[in-house]
Amino acid sequence: CYQFYQFIATLATTKTMPPKRILSSGRLAACAAALSFQVVSGFQFVQHVPSNSPTHVPTWKANSRPSSTTRLRISSPLSAPGIPTIDVSENSPRDVPYMLQWAEACGVQKAEGFELTSDDGGYDVYARTVVDMPAGSPVVVVPEQMILSSNKAAAELRSDDMEQAEKLLASLNAEDEVRQFYLMIKVLLELEKGQDSPWFPWFNSLPRYYTNAASMTPLCYNCLQSLMRKLAMEERAIMNHLTTAVKKCPYLSVDTKGNTELLVFAFQIVYTRAFDAVDGDLRLVPMGDYFNHGTQTEVVMAYDDDGNLFCQTSYDVPAGTPLRMSYGDPTNPSYLFARYGFLDESSPAVFCKMFPPHINKDMLELGYAENRLLFGKDGSISEEVWDLLLYRYLSSTKVGDRRKLMQAHRDGDYATKRALQEQYYPKTMPLLLDHIDTFVSQLDRLTEKGQQRDPREHPRLPLIL
Repeated sequence: CYQFYQFIATLATTKTMPPKRILSSGRLAACAAALSFQVVSGFQFVQHVPSNSPTHVPTWKANSRPSSTTRLRISSPLSAPGIPTIDVSENSPRDVPYMLQWAEACGVQKAEGFELTSDDGGYDVYARTVVDMPAGSPVVVVPEQMILSSNKAAAELRSDDMEQAEKLLASLNAEDEVRQFYLMIKVLLELEKGQDSPWFPWFNSLPRYYTNAASMTPLCYNCLQSLMRKLAMEERAIMNHLTTAVKKCPYLSVDTKGNTELLVFAFQIVYTRAFDAVDGDLRLVPMGDYFNHGTQTEVVMAYDDDGNLFCQTSYDVPAGTPLRMSYGDPTNPSYLFARYGFLDESSPAVFCKMFPPHINKDMLELGYAENRLLFGKDGSISEEVWDLLLYRYLSSTKVGDRRKLMQAHRDGDYATKRALQEQYYPKTMPLLLDHIDTFVSQLDRLTEKGQQRDPREHPRLPLIL
């Protein structure tokens, strides 16, 4: 495994100077050549990479089957000086500097001023620019050969031998997770190889500590409000289903299947760092996965005909600005918290958390949906909230006016809807205030429950509170 890369650790001469890891240019070049990564010619956005781009002969067969007796090499003691292994424990450090050297050697191209930084000691590492970047500027290019994808994983691994695992997924009502399942298996197979994996430097740069739903304790779930708790339990169920089905995979070693910490690490990689391509493929893109989420996104991503990833700025980005992409609907921070484990303070509005005991077709027609029943950060309330409150009031008091409301809505007669809203405002406003008071009281009870527990046993509680 040492033919791919080598560390040279230089000892610190003072307490204020941390040790540095240096990789020679010759060793980096050998690494890139051995990995058969294609170098994308020209740091610019093109529709098609020229066919004469330099390539290397692959060192593995795409259709080969991994051995089920592969020895697990994760978190094992160092067998030689300077050769690191991946420690997947929560508090292990991230080796981002070495990953950057590896990425450059493998053909990743970065714009001048692009950097990875952290504000919390390395737990969250994100991309930003230290120079002004005009709109449309290239930011990062990642060669296709570096990208792990569900399509490639399924093509390599899907066979009759996997039928039992897929049937188990179906029995657990997790058929929709097949893409993630195969990508997770591919990640685990690479992790089994330890330093022999071409993606070892990238794996070793990834976070081990997470604050999302899959990482929470049962007590944490009991301290969440109803919608958040529902989403969190769904995320936990997905993780349990996939880690159970993975144990039916004949290509993984017994040690891997029994290593819960490692299975969770692979799950978190797939579910927090992979994103969808327009063709339905799910892709893990080293370096392309370091853009944080934002309501206003600074970068847009696209793939050329050969599958290389190109990122460029979406507007004139001033120096010192984080470079962000979108992880999902910005008006649904509950989902973002459940899946990724952060509070989206850039969200312009949030779902009002209104849950009628029964939702009928009329309510859906009026706009009952989590991304439409919104409270704005500026104090605004969406029209759909008022329509739903009015509908619920009229359903128990004025059925005739309820029919009038629905007809006006279907006809686009906003004058009639406005007149009804103003007429019944003295009735709907107390309903809204009661909903808010009830919800805030629920939060107070949940907060009190959480404050009675030791955060050392439940480290995600402070973020929830």
